[in-house]
Amino acid sequence: MFIKLMGSVTAALAFGISNFAPAQTLTAAEAAKHIGEKQTVCGEIAGEHTASGSRGTPTFVNLDRPYPNQVFTILIWGEDRAKVGAFPTSGRVCATGSISSYRGVPEIVVRDSHDWHQTK
Repeated sequence: MFIKLMGSVTAALAFGISNFAPAQTLTAAEAAKHIGEKQTVCGEIAGEHTASGSRGTPTFVNLDRPYPNQVFTILIWGEDRAKVGAFPTSGRVCATGSISSYRGVPEIVVRDSHDWHQTK
């Protein structure tokens, strides 16, 4: 009985974890159709800005098009910068997390190094 119960618990955990895993990789342009979902969004870095005078010292990494016409934003709060690590200022990157919308632009908040990776 214990083995059967453990098997059920393991299956339930595996099912639960798979529900939170990103289903696919999205382009920056596709992200707007997936607000509220946990996904991986990839694109070319088109601009980066750290608002050092703003509360929370946010860094905005815009994908595919620069501000003010950005398609997608990766947001890194100042308090998370050390956990995020050295984020590139150019090249292609992917961010994984819950997609939200800020002033009509989809974004993912990156909180540590496991939430993003650089691609070729």
